[in-house]
Amino acid sequence: MRLSQLAVEALGYALTLTGDCEIGSISADSREQTEKGLFFCIKGAHFDAHRFAPQAIKNGAVALVVSQLQEDLEVPQLLVSNDRAAMALIARAFYGFADQQLKLIGITGTKGKTTTSYLVKAVLEAMGSICGLIGTTGNMIGSQWMNSNLTTPDPIELHKTLRLMADAGCEYVVMEVSAHAVWMHRLEGLVFEAGCFTNLSQDHLDFFGTMENYFQAKRKFFISGAVKNAVISLDDPWAYRVSQELTIPQITYAICTNADLFARDIQIEEGGVSFMLSLWKDRYYPVRLHLMGMFNIYNAIAAAGIGLVVGADPETICRALGSVTNVPGRAEVLDTHTEYKVVLDYSHSPDALENILTAIREFNKGRLIVVFGCGGDRDQSKRPVMGAIAGRLADLSILTSDNPRAEDPLDILGAIEEGIKPTGGRYEVIENRREAIKRALRAASPGDVVLLAGKGHETYQEIAGVKRPFDEKVVVSQLLEEMMAEDTQHA
Repeated sequence: MRLSQLAVEALGYALTLTGDCEIGSISADSREQTEKGLFFCIKGAHFDAHRFAPQAIKNGAVALVVSQLQEDLEVPQLLVSNDRAAMALIARAFYGFADQQLKLIGITGTKGKTTTSYLVKAVLEAMGSICGLIGTTGNMIGSQWMNSNLTTPDPIELHKTLRLMADAGCEYVVMEVSAHAVWMHRLEGLVFEAGCFTNLSQDHLDFFGTMENYFQAKRKFFISGAVKNAVISLDDPWAYRVSQELTIPQITYAICTNADLFARDIQIEEGGVSFMLSLWKDRYYPVRLHLMGMFNIYNAIAAAGIGLVVGADPETICRALGSVTNVPGRAEVLDTHTEYKVVLDYSHSPDALENILTAIREFNKGRLIVVFGCGGDRDQSKRPVMGAIAGRLADLSILTSDNPRAEDPLDILGAIEEGIKPTGGRYEVIENRREAIKRALRAASPGDVVLLAGKGHETYQEIAGVKRPFDEKVVVSQLLEEMMAEDTQHA
């Protein structure tokens, strides 16, 4: 496809174009080897990719998308006013408008996106559809896994993935929609059959600055014309604000508030939860959910709402909800064959940590030991808050590194300590995460629960800016073998 044709198909009109050529690939990474490549010169908060255009040309780029013409470079250039939106629209056209062959379902919110996405996928598959999934834990076509580094991929990766899904015969794609993706125009041009707003709580304030700014990114997803039907939680005050101003059809859900869908007769059990699901306030349907915690009831009702939007019958919805036995790194009980439980959870925000600790407390009769930290180069204000939550709800907190990134791990741990000390909760500080987990496993007795919080599905640790392999499932397995050998040696 020629650059001029791509520009017209993607943007709807021809902008300033200094030349023309055949385009065979697209990229936003100047280090990437391309053939007949189109390189996007994206301006970020801390970098300007226009500087790397010569390197991109050296690596095979034959044209540039720019927000400022590069007079010293003799290749065709397409001048655009919004570089990020243009990249999304051009990527969409380059991959043949794959989204038009699919029905998109978007899930947004601070917590619950991943689990709700898995539950929605189960409902759609129970209807007989081939379903793709794009989210934090990776991408899936049916049961086939595809790696991904972002909750919502960059536009090039996103549209490449949608093309693969369309070619594989997918009818639906369930997508986690991050606030960053909306803010950075990654979804430009896409239209979603349904969008769900689960909740909003403190997170990503290092990027958005205030909760209001964070909220506006979520709000924009629903009021921009990108969503045909909304599913909204009325128990969350932020989601409620969006519900009040929507002009598109919406289904509301709640547990504590009057809504279209709600749960009653809730039973919290060790292996999950059961409840009666009301659909449209006319009939109640029994649901047995193999996922722990009140928060997963919200996720299940949200998924039911989306199921109704796409035409699933109540029986199919409830059967599908009960078929999901685990979600990677989300309240995931590891198969350790120990007399105590080890639970893996991605809880890296205050509300998420409180939710999982509370959920475990609801069924656990033994002690609750939590291993957690906070990410570096991210919202610093949540560190003492999470410390206070752990001090209040756990019997023993072991403070350790999460992904310190470029920050000093001890500085992060010190901030968490500021929150936990006033609670009087018992805690220890072990900076090395592997050693911290080992200490927790050693401390556990029959009937206890060890919660490993913060990493979830992640298989790495980022320390001093370097990502190193660290899969907590593997680490726990290795440690248990190591501890068994040590015990045998000392017997």
